[in-house]
Amino acid sequence: MMAAILLRKTSRNSRRKEAFANAKAMIIKMDRIIRTITSDGSLMASAIDSTTIVATAQQLHGLSKTACAALGRLLTGASLMGAMLKSDKASLTLKVNGGGPLGNLVAISDDRGNVRGYVDDPEVELPLRANGKIDVGGAVGVDGRLAVMRDFGERDPYIGQTELVSGEIAEDITRYYAQSEQVPTVCALGVLVNKETGKSMLAGGLLIQVLPGADDSAIAKLEENVGRLESVTTMLAKGISLEDMCRMALDGFSMEILDEFQVHYACPCSKERFAKALLTLGTEEILSLPPNEEGMVEAICQYCGRKYYFTRNELEELAETARGEAGKN
Repeated sequence: MMAAILLRKTSRNSRRKEAFANAKAMIIKMDRIIRTITSDGSLMASAIDSTTIVATAQQLHGLSKTACAALGRLLTGASLMGAMLKSDKASLTLKVNGGGPLGNLVAISDDRGNVRGYVDDPEVELPLRANGKIDVGGAVGVDGRLAVMRDFGERDPYIGQTELVSGEIAEDITRYYAQSEQVPTVCALGVLVNKETGKSMLAGGLLIQVLPGADDSAIAKLEENVGRLESVTTMLAKGISLEDMCRMALDGFSMEILDEFQVHYACPCSKERFAKALLTLGTEEILSLPPNEEGMVEAICQYCGRKYYFTRNELEELAETARGEAGKN
């Protein structure tokens, strides 16, 4: 997965090792997802508290207020969507590029809602909008697409794309479900950032979907309920539980809890995975990778900042393996 590899030295990456160490302590308090359904099977609602996930991402990547709000929303949405996958070892990837100064934003979730992600330029900062809100849409841009890839580990992954509506992420996910999957959906995502310190304080989301068989009265009641809901971060700040958020969204219906589980920011990178990715470069490129002062090639994971080092002997072994594989083709 070469998109997750950087083979260069930068001042930003030199800070990530310390950030990763600091973020590890935050994983002790894991976030949580709850999934619910109405007893008549007409509506489904999922809620997440992703506060620690977003705070971890901010520490790992050195996110500005604007970048934190944007990537935090994408991570939260990916976690909610990934938790809906019905296959072990499946994964879901969200990628957004709206032509804004943030560049690419990527979030990957496993089938249990554990996520990782990155943004091209984590230091981008835009002035607050006139209403005092962070200008996520301006930073993401609207001249582009939201791509959703579901990989079940069999055959080719399923990829769907829709044009961006606002760059605010939640509205773009809502449109994706409506256009690509024909599933009426309400998506609400929020990241509360301290305007003075720039630190992420709260994050969460709601994903509500109309299921086949729902009648007009159920849809009308849902629309009425959604219109009364406060923002997700406001509800979290008030201490409203995820269960009660779902009950408020599904007010007037009998609600059942399908499942609930903890989620966190998690990256499965390893030196072995990087070695396999390096093999895709080919013999000449592997041997031409620039070494650092210690004579080793440094590989840095874009998702978590971990660093892996390859000696000259290891690179020569990889180059020989790549040569052998090329000869088979």
